[in-house]
Amino acid sequence: MSRTATLIERLPLLQKQPVLRCVLAVVLSLATVQLRWSLKDWLPVGYPFVVFFPTVIVTAFVFGRMAGILAGFVCGLFAWYYFIPPVGVFSFDRGSLVAMAFYTGVIVVDIALIHWMQVTNRRLRAAREEGQLHAEQSDRLAERSELLFQELQHRVGNNLQMVAAVLSLQLRGLDEPRARRAISDAVARVQVIGSIQRRLYRSNGELVPLDDFIREVSEQIMRSSGGPGVTLRIEAATGLVLPPDAAVPMALILAEAIANALEHGLAGRAAGSVTVLLEQGDGSVRLEVRDNGAGLPPGFDAAQADSLGLRISRVLSRQLGADYALHDTAPGCRMCLSLPEARFAGGPLVA
Repeated sequence: MSRTATLIERLPLLQKQPVLRCVLAVVLSLATVQLRWSLKDWLPVGYPFVVFFPTVIVTAFVFGRMAGILAGFVCGLFAWYYFIPPVGVFSFDRGSLVAMAFYTGVIVVDIALIHWMQVTNRRLRAAREEGQLHAEQSDRLAERSELLFQELQHRVGNNLQMVAAVLSLQLRGLDEPRARRAISDAVARVQVIGSIQRRLYRSNGELVPLDDFIREVSEQIMRSSGGPGVTLRIEAATGLVLPPDAAVPMALILAEAIANALEHGLAGRAAGSVTVLLEQGDGSVRLEVRDNGAGLPPGFDAAQADSLGLRISRVLSRQLGADYALHDTAPGCRMCLSLPEARFAGGPLVA
């Protein structure tokens, strides 16, 4: 905002010093009388108020309504006495009264307009300051909400890590192989859930796009479980966003599929590949995990398998309203999860 606009909003000046404003109004009025007296031989007859109007307007503009009224009164008295014929007396003839009525009407209108303008300026300034205050408060609340959200995410992740740590401690006291395997799998799944929870949102609270989310989850599983000769390839459609209640189950199914590919399909192999595909079309979104490993055992039926990971995947797919299937691709295996586009935030989203 310019300095001129700021100065205008501060008018009238000396608001807490009314006596000084009145004194200055009188001084300006007397100076104007002196100026008018000096110009009496230069100005034509019939213009007794020509220099008084600007003084009254400036005084009202700079020092306020009461100072303007006082200046108008002082200037009017001197103009009536010295510059309206007959000079030297307060004449009450028709011409003098008409002139004074005209003068009074003009300064009343001028002072009223100036006062209205200044009141409006003060209200606008107050409204702007209030708006700035609300904006600052909103910014502080937004920052606080973001900090609280980050703290919540951090605490949730820490709590899940604590659960995993407790399970790991319990694992040390077990000797039975099946029990150790079950606890070990539970620890891994809790850690995956904690990681998913951390990656589900950005630092500002916005949901992470599904392609970035899938890439981060897949890369983490590969870092924690993949062998040095296993490569990961990801092809993901952009512009898709899942609400949290669907993103977490989908990520768990993805994690189980990659873990199964590494543990069963590519176990004992020096090299191999895992491919993750996210495609959209025909009213659905498909997530596929492929490997070039050993494939499915003969006669394998995913619906009848008693593997805990597969049971979890089937339950989560039903929760999503999705179709879940495993296919033998010889070589390798393909997991396919097909979700209706209606599950996605705002319906189908295309980049």
